[in-house]
Parts: sequence; structure tokens; C-alpha cells
Amino acid sequence: MSTSEELSQEQVVEVMRSERFVMLSTATKDGKIVSHPMTPQEVTDDAVVWFFIGRQGDQADAIAQNPEVNLAFAETGSWLSVAGLAEFVEDRAKVDELWDGQVDSYFDGGKEDPNLSLLKVTGVSAQYWGVPGNKAVAAAKILVSKIRGTDGPGISGTTDL
Repeated sequence: MSTSEELSQEQVVEVMRSERFVMLSTATKDGKIVSHPMTPQEVTDDAVVWFFIGRQGDQADAIAQNPEVNLAFAETGSWLSVAGLAEFVEDRAKVDELWDGQVDSYFDGGKEDPNLSLLKVTGVSAQYWGVPGNKAVAAAKILVSKIRGTDGPGISGTTDL
């Protein structure tokens, strides 16, 4: 069993920044929850996450109809769920700032692709479950608790952002 601890916005942002990929979950108009892997381009101190997204498609349509989304971050022994509000942003300067060239394979027209849009997700609340320490330490702690038959070494916490 995990213990409950205070979770700060700074801790949430730290976990968000440590992950290269995130699952972005949306609700379709018929209520089905759908998740897509995404790469955060930036995570601000205020728990705002910026993504590049195709403006045309099921994912964008779902966000346009219901901006409430969830971001799920996971690594060995740790999980972070962030509830947030998404909005499409038209800002050429922000596109230039965040463009890293790795996105070229998703947008044939590069930064000028008419399907390219910025998605800004503002975190509203977060819940964390995890094992303190790096991946190797977390995996070892989990294994030891299984072998000994003891409660898991994890902690959990919830916070408004």
C-alpha cells in the first residue's frame, strides 16, 4: 500500500519535464475515451504543456468539441495523471520557438504546413503514484517488496495546479 504525501506543482512539473512521451486522452462526441502518444515541446513552470498537433483529424475534432483532456506520464514505478484544458493557439512566434526539426516527419510542409497547429494544455489538477528514486532504484524497491511480501514502496499525492 502506498502512503499519501503532499504533491506540489513543482514536483508535477519536474515529472512532466522528465518524460519524452505522454499519452493525451480525449473524449469523442459519443463519449469514447481515446488516447494518443504525443511529444511535449515545452512544459512551463505553471504546468502548461505545448504540443504540435494536426488540426485535421479525430483527435483535433474531439478536442474542439470537448477541451477537457488528460495527460498520462509513466516510467518504471511512477505514474502521473494530469487533468487539463486544451486549446488551439495560432502563434507563429511560438511555432518558431518550439520547432526542433524532429517534427518534420509529421508535417510535410514543415512549419508552414496548413495542418500544423499548436495545442496548449493547461494543467488543472494532478495525481501521482510512484516509487521515489530513479528507474533502477524504483524497480529494485518494487522487486524487494514482492519478494518479501510487504506493502509496496510507493507514495501517492494529489494537487490542484
